[in-house]
Amino acid sequence: MSSISGRLRRAAGFTLIELMVVLVIIGVLAALIVPNVLDRADDARETAARTDVTNLMQALKLYKLDNLRYPTGEQGLQALVSKPTAAPVPPNWRPYLEKLPTDPWKNPYQYLNPGIKGEVDVMSFGADGQPGGEGKNADIGSWQ
Repeated sequence: MSSISGRLRRAAGFTLIELMVVLVIIGVLAALIVPNVLDRADDARETAARTDVTNLMQALKLYKLDNLRYPTGEQGLQALVSKPTAAPVPPNWRPYLEKLPTDPWKNPYQYLNPGIKGEVDVMSFGADGQPGGEGKNADIGSWQ
């Protein structure tokens, strides 16, 4: 009878070695999966920024269609949300956006008129919030 109760006690729990093996397996799986998931987050932010830049450019084109010119550099992207008071005041202004988006890194989008790469440029400075950069820090602009 004592041999049966000894077997039951041994079978009721896990040994230290079994727990260590499970922890090692979980660690290996995490090391393989986590970098892929983090790269996906950066890709998602980049895609969101490209979509925002495209939407801002479309709103700017509608602004130009209505008012025969893009907002000045001084008026900026805010001219898409509220009527500019600085000259030249647009004659046929209407709201083009409900609110200005911020880029996925919580920085405002940049607007240049005249643009460097086109008639006007809209861009995000990427993850670092600074001009230039590579990888996740690269600028994302309307010229791409």
